[in-house]
This record gives sequence, C-alpha cells and structure tokens, in this order.
Amino acid sequence: MPKEYSRSKRVGDQIQRELALLIQREIKDPRIGMVTVTGVEVSKEYEKAKVYITTLGESQDTRETVDALNQAAGFLRSQLGSRLTIRRIPQLVFEHDTSIEQGRYLSDLIGKAVKGDRHDEG
Repeated sequence: MPKEYSRSKRVGDQIQRELALLIQREIKDPRIGMVTVTGVEVSKEYEKAKVYITTLGESQDTRETVDALNQAAGFLRSQLGSRLTIRRIPQLVFEHDTSIEQGRYLSDLIGKAVKGDRHDEG
C-alpha cells in the first residue's frame, strides 16, 4: 500500500508543477491573477485530482479565480496529457486552499493571547 501512496503523491507533485507553469503561461483569462498551486490530491484510480490554490486578493476575487480555473480545466487537462507520461490524466477540480488563512488566524489568536498574558502580569 505505501507504494501506491507514493506513486499517487509523485503524480500529484508532477501535476502541481506542470499546472503552475500552465496557469502562468497559457491561461489568458483576466479573472485569473496571481495564483499559487499549493497542492494536488490525486484519487487512487487517477480519476480525479483536487487542485488547491491560493490567490493574492479578496475572497470575491478568489471565487472568480476558482470558477475560471474550473472552466479552463478541460484545456489544462489536455495540456497535461501532452506533458505527463501517465496513461490516465485525472479530471481537475480546483478548490481554494484556506490553510494559509487558517494558520494566519490561529497565529493572530496566539499572539493576542500572549500579549494579554504579558499585560495581565504587568
């Protein structure tokens, strides 16, 4: 089983690298600004790949970017087909990666708690 995991992980990493380049160089949609592909989870049978992205901008811009990328998924998938050496190119589903925002929120909470502790001691 670990072999299968490492293979799908490697495929996900390869898809991540290629998509980052394709989005930057090939997609001309004005709704897609600065996008970072933060991760790709490939299903066991390579039927589906969840592509996690972050953007610079407001949440409304992020929703538009995710929508635009999902509309361009067919084109991106066909481009991946010519770049990857796997038999089945998974369907791409783009999703907003909220982990960075959650991390920032938790870091702020911790900072406030620490600041509050120092204030209470003094």
